[in-house]
Amino acid sequence: MKLHFSKYQGAGNDFVIIDNRKNDITLTEKQVYFLCDRHFGIGADGLILLENHNDLDFYMKYYNSDGNESTMCGNGGRCIVRFASDLGIIKEKTTFLATDGLHHANVFPESIQLQMIDVEQIKNINNDYVINTGSPHYVQFVSDINNFNVYKEGNKIRYSELFKIEGINVNFVEEISENHIYVRTYERGVEDETLACGTGITASVLAYSQKKNLNSAKINVDALGGKLNVCFTKENNIFTNVWLEGGAEFVFSGEINI
Repeated sequence: MKLHFSKYQGAGNDFVIIDNRKNDITLTEKQVYFLCDRHFGIGADGLILLENHNDLDFYMKYYNSDGNESTMCGNGGRCIVRFASDLGIIKEKTTFLATDGLHHANVFPESIQLQMIDVEQIKNINNDYVINTGSPHYVQFVSDINNFNVYKEGNKIRYSELFKIEGINVNFVEEISENHIYVRTYERGVEDETLACGTGITASVLAYSQKKNLNSAKINVDALGGKLNVCFTKENNIFTNVWLEGGAEFVFSGEINI
């Protein structure tokens, strides 16, 4: 089968995106793994299918690079919005459905702003945080993050007794200045550090706001792959109006035989 694809990236988080509005593409775990393979396939952190939805602009189906269908991906969500805009499906605004529910997004020339789900609970494990922002995340604050062994420490937490069955994404955070943090993430499904993680950056910001007792703020975030920001409102310990914003860009398109 000859498959037409596009590749997009958001803060270095890269994705193979396929238009499946005709609903004629069904991929196996092995095929998704091949397409995301950086040596034998196209190469990506994940694969996304854009599919029709009866009431909304589209449905987002997301797969990790290991081939398994997965939970929400924030940077993938921003990239599929850019893809839908490039296809002419949407204009300045959109509403679409993903595995974690409804999402709104705003399209700007230099960025995509994506509304994330509300967060009602943050769990504490010692001095660390566990938060679900559409995908499950572990957040730990560290110092000297540039020299921190993200793979070793992230892998240790991800495969610990508490998380090894379902897995968890692990974020390491350092405060740069007030309302400005640096985040590095070990992603499950990729099983390595990625250049950025949208749901992880969102979780890190909410953990930071909890640590700093912030009820609303716009937090600037540095990741290995670029800069993003997250704004939110907190009331009665519930985070609402959570928006993730950053660049999302077309890289290339092509055809591949699978």
